[in-house]
Amino acid sequence: MPRQEQLDVRLDTSLESLLEHAPRDGGARVLATVVATAGSTYRKPGARMLIMGDGSCYGLLSGGCLEADLGIHARAVLDSGVPRAIEYDMRGPDDILFGSGAGCEGAMRVLLEPAGDGSPAATALAAAGRAGNAGRATSLVAVHESSDLALGTYAGNATLPPYLTLAAERALHERASHIVDFEAGGRRNRAFVQFLAPSPSLLICGGGPDAQPVVRAAVALGWQVCVVDHRPAYAAQERFPGAIVRRADARDLRAAVPIERCHAVVVMSHHLPSDVAYLRALAETGTPGYVGLLGPAARRQRVLQEVGAGAEGLRARLRGPVGLDIGAVTPEGIALAIVSQIHAWLAAHSDGALLQAEKPQIGRLAI
Repeated sequence: MPRQEQLDVRLDTSLESLLEHAPRDGGARVLATVVATAGSTYRKPGARMLIMGDGSCYGLLSGGCLEADLGIHARAVLDSGVPRAIEYDMRGPDDILFGSGAGCEGAMRVLLEPAGDGSPAATALAAAGRAGNAGRATSLVAVHESSDLALGTYAGNATLPPYLTLAAERALHERASHIVDFEAGGRRNRAFVQFLAPSPSLLICGGGPDAQPVVRAAVALGWQVCVVDHRPAYAAQERFPGAIVRRADARDLRAAVPIERCHAVVVMSHHLPSDVAYLRALAETGTPGYVGLLGPAARRQRVLQEVGAGAEGLRARLRGPVGLDIGAVTPEGIALAIVSQIHAWLAAHSDGALLQAEKPQIGRLAI
């Protein structure tokens, strides 16, 4: 099947997870950001977690191997108010004897900075979150070594030295994250400039009971989810926590939802005329590149016949029956198969930070 053009997408939704789930009481907290890696590591540059003043955490930077030690360093950052960068090298036998004992065969550099209300980090993350919610790409600059600039996370459009402003602009232009690492006048400057494409936007056409586990799975991944249905009993917000719900006739899909901003669509209304109308609208828009249709192959053929001439514009994009063949038999298993297939398709097509962050574009990625 030929690969289709699609919107940039970012599958690392740790940013959205922090903004959504972290307490909003204004309490003390430290933002931990992976800014460089080498070898095999659990997370890659751009991954984030919050460490609260009481020691609780939101997010993970390792599989649990480093979080206790990160908490100790985070307490020192809170006490001093001064950001710091720390390094973990888990490569070779010395790690078992003198290191964290993780045996992961990788190295990681982590930037720790105060992130309470009004801090540069909180301001930058909030700005990035607003851009993502609007479907816009943006960039963040994490300075983790500098003699003339405070360490920390900055929005790409913040007042920064020219070399960082240019790097932020380049990240947006090339849709790729970059490493800035150079020396001038005997002083070293290091930063991770992250390109942030929007997180996945999933449209569910049909709000029946089997749509609920699909929405739960997608929301748990930090995806933006919208559910459309013409039936009042199904188009109820309380049935889909974390999602946007629209009540609209299938023939009015293009007016009800900005389809051009969606990365993937699943048509699962269990109502043949509605499914036909949804697919006609999707055929006319030519987007997104992934269209899933619930039901067996025989039903797919019937629906496509009803769609008519526009069906040809769907065939290269249509997955029907939707989902990976994992032997699913329950609604939850079917939802897992559907979301897994979409995730795999997005990962293979992504031009965003998920695939680009490991590729040094400026300087070197060495710890």
